[in-house]
Amino acid sequence: MNDFAEFYLSGKDAVFRAVLAAGGNRAAAEDAVAEAYARACARWAVVREHPNPTGWVLVTALNVQRSVWRRLRREVLGDVPERGTQREPDGDLRKLLAALPRRQREVVALRLLADLSVAETAELLGIAEGTVTAHLHRALHSLRHQLEPAAVAALRCTPEVA
Repeated sequence: MNDFAEFYLSGKDAVFRAVLAAGGNRAAAEDAVAEAYARACARWAVVREHPNPTGWVLVTALNVQRSVWRRLRREVLGDVPERGTQREPDGDLRKLLAALPRRQREVVALRLLADLSVAETAELLGIAEGTVTAHLHRALHSLRHQLEPAAVAALRCTPEVA
């Protein structure tokens, strides 16, 4: 079990950041990560032998988060909740990430926040490596275009130096 404790402590922060970026809701991300690590602990003999145990936990957490929304939608909501209810008000970047399509958020979370390779990301998401790079390119392009107008506006608002 000491082996699992080291695994948990070494990866929990990166996994949380990736799930938070993919889902946009702090409480849901915490719950999903906790559930994923609980499942990993229960199956530690198998997960330890997985080629990428951290990736296994990441995908499990993302699947847990998805399952919760599906169940809520069926049981209570009837419709998908508004995007604004899924995000916290702090963090402009997190807001922009939450506005991306789901697959782009997942690719950004795994590639940039969890620092997985293109091959690892493709394997975990069950898509081709070229698809990973295409989603990452589109996500970064979208983020740049959304960030640039804000930066330009901020420059216009600053007084000119003589």
